[in-house]
Amino acid sequence: MKDKYCIVLVTAPDAEARSIARALVAQDLAACVNIVANLTSVYRWQGEVEEDTEQLLVIKTRRDVLEALKAAVLEAHPYELPEIIAVPIVDGLSGYLDWIDESVLLQ
Repeated sequence: MKDKYCIVLVTAPDAEARSIARALVAQDLAACVNIVANLTSVYRWQGEVEEDTEQLLVIKTRRDVLEALKAAVLEAHPYELPEIIAVPIVDGLSGYLDWIDESVLLQ
């Protein structure tokens, strides 16, 4: 199981978060996407400190589809450089991990 599953974190503007989430699930790239609303992001961009309200997408998937998932996010995301960070799932309820396998199709 090591490195088979991952959680991908993506921040997105309020207007696009739901459509990105739905597209990833519809394309069988994610089993589930949680949307955490009203996230405040403070970051440096082009030499300036910026602050925006965004939504955080918490995407449950498998590593073997990660490149396709990143491509889908890049296609749908309005930012020039969106946050796409994958974190390995080191353990989990076996039935839930089986459900990820059933929900995420091989590309």
